[in-house]
Amino acid sequence: MVTTISPATLADLRRKGEKVTLIDVRTPAEFGEVHVDFAHNIPLDRLEKQAVTSLAGDGPVYFVCKSGTRSQKACEKLIAAGLKDVVSVEGGTAACEAAGVPVVRGRKVMSLERQVRIAAGALVAIGAALAGFGPEAPVNWQAIGAGLAGFVGCGLVFAGITDTCGMAMLIARMPWNQVSGGACRTATTCSRAILLGLVLGAASGTAVAEHTKDSLDVVKQAVAQQKAVIIDVREQDEWQQGHLAGAGLLPLSVLERGVPPQELAKILPKEKVIYCYCLAGGRCMEAAAMLKPLGYDVRALKPGYPQLVKAGFPAVVGK
Repeated sequence: MVTTISPATLADLRRKGEKVTLIDVRTPAEFGEVHVDFAHNIPLDRLEKQAVTSLAGDGPVYFVCKSGTRSQKACEKLIAAGLKDVVSVEGGTAACEAAGVPVVRGRKVMSLERQVRIAAGALVAIGAALAGFGPEAPVNWQAIGAGLAGFVGCGLVFAGITDTCGMAMLIARMPWNQVSGGACRTATTCSRAILLGLVLGAASGTAVAEHTKDSLDVVKQAVAQQKAVIIDVREQDEWQQGHLAGAGLLPLSVLERGVPPQELAKILPKEKVIYCYCLAGGRCMEAAAMLKPLGYDVRALKPGYPQLVKAGFPAVVGK
């Protein structure tokens, strides 16, 4: 049973000067639209025990999302990982705002739930359209269309039974749902166009980037032998708070805006393996997916910055 707290009680704790570690588990884009002013953002798909304890220490950790569903899942995930003092905020960010908890507002974005509905509906529509081809077509589009629609339907049934949506987790990792400020997120129509690209990519079986299977000992050895370099894809402010010694900085937001190949060549050596890291393992996969088609041997590290420091990688703090 997950412990919950009302937004009013949370606000009282804050007013009394008690330490309140609040983590918003929505996507960075949702967080950028509106969030409690003292909340930290760690998306649910990147949430790990080490990242949470590095923020909260030994005290309780409060989780919030849009309406309370994802914060409940976050608590369940961390309880299973052995972290017991976790609390879900009832009603989510909207309830916090209604209760008078101060919030910060930014650019309006499309919610993750709406994106899932659009993607699922578009895939079913594509399946129905393909099923309309006659038997004289050179490819059995009828079977492909029926299979696609049936696959989406089964996925929605599974999501309803288990309260776990694989499509939502996939869409949450997409670039337009990450840190706000990239060029492609300056207009809502652009994000919708990219979402359509995701739908078409899913229909054609596009693969998603994965974390490297190289052990951290292998990474350390490769770097020591100058066969590999380490790149930090977090933002400049995160870098200044602390980063791995010897690592280069190439923020994901910069990659999303576009970097000329000649500029990338000054930062990334093609003759070496490039290990990239972030806070919790999500952004580095996106960076790897962008750089691999350019000919770089990029390998995303699953452990985030706090875990890498604990694993013995030297760090530079406050520079």
